[in-house]
Amino acid sequence: MAYIGRPSIVGNFVKLDSITAVNGQAAYTMQNNSVNFTDYSTVNQFLVSLNSVIQSPGSSFTVSGSTLTFASNLSTGDVIDFIIVFGNSLSAGVPTDATVSTAKIVDDAVTAAKINNDIISGSTELASEPADTDEFLVSDAGTLKRIDYSLIKGGGITEADMWNKRDSDQSISGDTTTTVTGWTRVTGTAFDKLGTGLSYNSSDGVFSFPSTGYYLIGCSLTFRDNANNSYMSNQIHTTTNNSSYGVVAMATQFQTADGSTNLFTSAYTQYLLDVTDTANVKFKIRVFGQSAFEVDTDSDRASCFITSVILGDT
Repeated sequence: MAYIGRPSIVGNFVKLDSITAVNGQAAYTMQNNSVNFTDYSTVNQFLVSLNSVIQSPGSSFTVSGSTLTFASNLSTGDVIDFIIVFGNSLSAGVPTDATVSTAKIVDDAVTAAKINNDIISGSTELASEPADTDEFLVSDAGTLKRIDYSLIKGGGITEADMWNKRDSDQSISGDTTTTVTGWTRVTGTAFDKLGTGLSYNSSDGVFSFPSTGYYLIGCSLTFRDNANNSYMSNQIHTTTNNSSYGVVAMATQFQTADGSTNLFTSAYTQYLLDVTDTANVKFKIRVFGQSAFEVDTDSDRASCFITSVILGDT
């Protein structure tokens, strides 16, 4: 029921651990749950009973730190009945371990309006993906710290690109490994690269990467055989020092040596490349055939193309 006047004051009222009187001793250590007790402001907060008689604070006993000292030495047979400490005025005191729950922080809308928004209560739901500047709490070697969502989010692909050859058939000499050139980024319907994308040097046919990571590289080539080749190969060559290239993946198409010419065939190959250094790790596409042939292109579709997708961090 309601009442007139100031609201009652709630404090941290504590009954201290039992103390056994010692003959000829006046000073005793106060403890709460076996821990030295100092959570008070003045001696007037203490209610002490000795031999069933309430003692007068300041005259019958004094306190300093965790020590309570009676005005005179106690004797064998004296009994310290109890020591109760009343909480500081206008203070909630120190809660007992593991007793503060969300319900004790926010129990209704009125209380919630009085709570700072930096209190951790879990009472408010975030119903969408966090913003990059939203913060999470993490324990860094035991120290609680804040961290932006942008620094920990992930799990999605951040780089994907596609290049092709169009309107530029490339004649290849027989019995020679040749670099395929004339690549342009795809511009077809609904295409768009994800992220920065690959960089291409048209002078030497070399592709570079925008960032480090594990990249899945794929290449499909269409060949037109004009000289009755027995085989033609599509090759991915890589370097880790921006100089020496070597073949790391290859797909070969064989044809029956029946004298036929102007035959079309295609070959696809791929390689998972660990790009640890964007200045030195690069790749290019090369081909080989026993006799002369052409890398054949189409004007309205990607019949010769390269794909590159980053799968994760290196």
